[in-house]
Amino acid sequence: MITLLLILLPLIGAFLLLFLKGRPQSFTKNVALVLALSEFLIFIYAACGFAKNKGQLLFSADWVKELGIKFQVNLDGISLLMVGLTSFLIPLVILSSYRVAYKNASVLYALILFTQSALVGVFAADDIFLFYFCFEAALIPVYFLATYWGGERGPKITFKMFVYTMFGSLLMLVAFVTLYMRGQTADIAALKQTAVLLPPALQHLLFGAFFIAFAIKMPVFPFHTWQPDAYTESPTPATMLLSGLLSKMGVFGLIRILLPLSPAGFKDYATIAIVLSLIGLVYGSIIAIRQNNIKRMIAYSSFAHMGLMSAGVFTGNLSGIQGAILQMLAHGINAVGLFFILKIIYDRTGRRDLPSLGGITQKAPVLSVLFMIILLGSVALPLTNGFIGEFLLLKGVFDFNPYFGAFAGLTIILGAVYMLRLMQRSMFGNITHNTENFTDLKTSEVLVLAPIAAAVILMGVFPNFFLKISEPVVLNLLQLAK
Repeated sequence: MITLLLILLPLIGAFLLLFLKGRPQSFTKNVALVLALSEFLIFIYAACGFAKNKGQLLFSADWVKELGIKFQVNLDGISLLMVGLTSFLIPLVILSSYRVAYKNASVLYALILFTQSALVGVFAADDIFLFYFCFEAALIPVYFLATYWGGERGPKITFKMFVYTMFGSLLMLVAFVTLYMRGQTADIAALKQTAVLLPPALQHLLFGAFFIAFAIKMPVFPFHTWQPDAYTESPTPATMLLSGLLSKMGVFGLIRILLPLSPAGFKDYATIAIVLSLIGLVYGSIIAIRQNNIKRMIAYSSFAHMGLMSAGVFTGNLSGIQGAILQMLAHGINAVGLFFILKIIYDRTGRRDLPSLGGITQKAPVLSVLFMIILLGSVALPLTNGFIGEFLLLKGVFDFNPYFGAFAGLTIILGAVYMLRLMQRSMFGNITHNTENFTDLKTSEVLVLAPIAAAVILMGVFPNFFLKISEPVVLNLLQLAK
């Protein structure tokens, strides 16, 4: 029942905010934040009872009884971590907009809570059609966020994003229907047994459908062309959702759906998938180095990070998959922090181009310290949240193929180049006329960045806490895939 509550609370809260349309923005902001924090507290309660009584986290009810389709949700180790990431980040996304006067703010916050409800549904679903429904539902509110609160090119760019993802989702739906017809069930656990018995040729087709659907969502090369523009043109809350959470649905789908439901395809085409992922990793990093627009730089950085996570999953070994799970958490936290910092810089200077910035550290020491902590997490400095995940990912790829591992290792160098360039050119150097009146962080901004910086350090110091939660599920998946 707790898992059901985690889905329903933000959904009910979203409808409540829609009814509050026309009320003062400060009131709707506070209502949205209280709802998001309540969700986080409920998650903490669920997580505390996870090891003691897993039955509390299972809910099952008939949805389409005639077809055997159920509204069935449950939290295992991987799902628990992803729901925790969602519950942690959504209050910060809402709080990040406290100093912005958005038109129709109640609708904006309602869309954020709608997205949260769908995300929890994706991560907790134990039924393929419930997974598909929530997977699609998560995109719709973000589409409207990007369209109506984005830049001038927002409608055109978000339509491109919508078309891309809908194409991939259609393929996924066809694959789900095929599995359902073969197994006469929509239960994911039962379909794992069915998938093993399917002919290799059919498994290859299922692999292709699943891979394209999830590769678009992450994205992975060459399905990435919608991403940089969408991240750049979207308002900051939508960009945070896209980079911090929605992209993780793709990696989660690889682990939860593709690996166990097309094991022969996974085994036969893993090398091709890893090659595409590593191409995207290096290509995205090189493009990020060449960017002067700070928001596009972080967009391409996210693309590169997703490529390494994808490669880790397709290694099919414990290190690679565990590294991908831990890196999903780390990148989600870091990306939200970085995009918020870029928003702060843009709000105070009106500029996103590096040559027009500089000397901010002389004006904003608190921002400089928090920025440095989050940036070091992004470049995977030891004792930060990015280090262990990236180390495990590189080990997993190296164990799969030493040459691939050496190529993937370029991410260490390239990532440091573009992130340190961002820090040096924006925060250090001489003060420009755009930054001469720069002010340090306000209280609401500290309340967003301080928890993120704390998470960067705590995850780096205590990574085993998270790895032990997901390890039993990963070992079980790998056993099924053999």
